[in-house]
Amino acid sequence: MTPRLPHEKKTVSFSREAVNVFFHILTRCNLRCAHCYINPDQHGADTLPLETICRWLEAFSPATRKANLIFLGGEPTLHPDLALAAAHARKIGYDSVTIDTNGYLFNDILDKTTPDTIDYISFSLDGATPETNDAIRGKGSYEACLAGIQKANARGFATSLIYTVSTANLHELAAMPDLAGRLGISRMFIQVLGIRGKSAGDKAAQDMGQVSREQWRENVPAAAMAGADHGIIVTYPKVFLGEDEVFECAGRVADNYFIFPNGRVYRCPLCEDFPLHSLAFENNRLVATPRVNEADLFELDIAEGCVMNRLVQPGNLSWRPDGRPKYRIACCMLKEEVRPGKPDRTSI
Repeated sequence: MTPRLPHEKKTVSFSREAVNVFFHILTRCNLRCAHCYINPDQHGADTLPLETICRWLEAFSPATRKANLIFLGGEPTLHPDLALAAAHARKIGYDSVTIDTNGYLFNDILDKTTPDTIDYISFSLDGATPETNDAIRGKGSYEACLAGIQKANARGFATSLIYTVSTANLHELAAMPDLAGRLGISRMFIQVLGIRGKSAGDKAAQDMGQVSREQWRENVPAAAMAGADHGIIVTYPKVFLGEDEVFECAGRVADNYFIFPNGRVYRCPLCEDFPLHSLAFENNRLVATPRVNEADLFELDIAEGCVMNRLVQPGNLSWRPDGRPKYRIACCMLKEEVRPGKPDRTSI
């Protein structure tokens, strides 16, 4: 391995200089992952027609600032017009377009688009072995994902990897950087398991569980550094704030939009199991929803940090005997990023 200068680790600050659009163009999927956050009762079950996708994209199209787009599902490659939707996003000025996929790459998507249109194809993999991954995501999904990554790389697409950490796969997190390096992955996203969708209502998913604060702090930063050793940029949620760190809610200071097929538009992912969306599409127009909604929660300051975390997944908190929290939970959108150090030419 080429010697490198020290890796750069930083907290990625919130900014209104960019708009981030997370667009669920359908909720249908070929897999039944144990931790799936999709909730058809709250998100809808439709597959949006191309015309609607284009109209909704235009509501967030960039004028004076950068705009980033991530196509999500369900499994977005099940949508027959995904490539056309991505092309339209580029046409109207989106700076980056990413497709999040489980790796099956339906509808010959790699034949219908190019690396000039798609910045990243991001693959979800939840184990370093088929045994662990397939127990979470479904039989055969490990091999399908690896095959998809190899096909995408062979076509010249940049590929990234998403690994959702839980008690069911924490033991294989340390092996992921090496696997990602061998697969030619350039970015890796380590995610925290959210208690929403299936994780909130399915007993088998609940048994999987969030990792503890101690487990997270012991394992995740080390895995990120190991990924950087392989030349991979690694991003992961901050989750737990230090004593001197200030809590910030992305809903107050950033522009993130999570769009679902039923027209709901959320600003906070933790609100998605509830009719708390602050925006909605009505007749293809983006409108504000009546209060009370998530925007009211953004304005609350509590000792535990994130209000929605306290409401929907308080199991990751702990309190002192006097009732004060031992630590605060960061906004789920606050990320840490580790970038590989540049090659050390002095040692060559």
